[in-house]
Amino acid sequence: MDHALRLARRGLGNVWPNPAVGCVMVSDGRVVGRGWTQPGGRPHAERMALDVAGPAAKGATAYVTLEPCAHHGRTPPCAEGLVQADVARVVTALTDPDPRVAGRGHAMLRAAGVEVVENVRGEQARILQRGFLSRVTRGRPMVTLKLATSFDGRIATASGESRWITGEAARRHVHLLRLTHDAVMVGAGTARADHPALNVRGFGPVRQPVRVVLANGAIPRLPPEGADHGPLWVVPGPPAKALAELGRRGLTRVFCEGGGRLAAALLAEGLVDELVGYTAGVLLGGDGRAAVEPFGLSALADAPRFRLAETQALGGDVFHRWVSAEA
Repeated sequence: MDHALRLARRGLGNVWPNPAVGCVMVSDGRVVGRGWTQPGGRPHAERMALDVAGPAAKGATAYVTLEPCAHHGRTPPCAEGLVQADVARVVTALTDPDPRVAGRGHAMLRAAGVEVVENVRGEQARILQRGFLSRVTRGRPMVTLKLATSFDGRIATASGESRWITGEAARRHVHLLRLTHDAVMVGAGTARADHPALNVRGFGPVRQPVRVVLANGAIPRLPPEGADHGPLWVVPGPPAKALAELGRRGLTRVFCEGGGRLAAALLAEGLVDELVGYTAGVLLGGDGRAAVEPFGLSALADAPRFRLAETQALGGDVFHRWVSAEA
């Protein structure tokens, strides 16, 4: 299952609206097939692993990070494929909360005489599937808020100079995180002030994330969709309504890069699931521009709380990732 989880990570940012799933087929202690959800969501991990395994799938054990699907779409159900391949045992990490599945995949397997073992590495799978689970259960994508700041929490000098506060290693890491999200989002003010590219650079040909601008009015001309830039969606309304619309369109993981007004609104409304920071060893003083604008906090007890999940040095900067205390 650990191997299947590693395979599943390859799909993050590439497979929306589908979940990023991994599958490993084992027979007589030997891996005979493996797969992960392919770009665009098809084929599914199980189908890929079955195709690799071929006849060796008969009597094998399939380790799958999410309950195999049980509904007919553009392809037959994966649970049906596992049954037809005469797999003996299926081990899963999570039950799929999608109403079209929701235990039906497990039931289909058991009805065909396949042994089913559930909830193996369930917590690790839940963390990996956080975006998909959020879209299905809450109607909105998971939101990661990125803040790249000076040591004293500033994103620019008083005059607006900001290039560059953090170093090259930190900036490259940002592109890696963009790559694992379905969309990169900014507010209208950032779009007008910075004309941001909102794309992934430095990793070769990739499926570019959707570019989302939350705006109720006109925004400047941004690069057209193409090999180097994803689709551009201008979404109106307050953040909660806009995120619901993004969930309706199928997005599961959104990477928000500002600006300060949008960051404040997301935090104040409890819409940030992960907070990632890049902190540089430079100080800009109280007259520098704050990373987050005021959001009317009067009591410390009401402040958004996050718990530390990861930290590492990136060149001369520090990367730290925090998850919502409610997660």
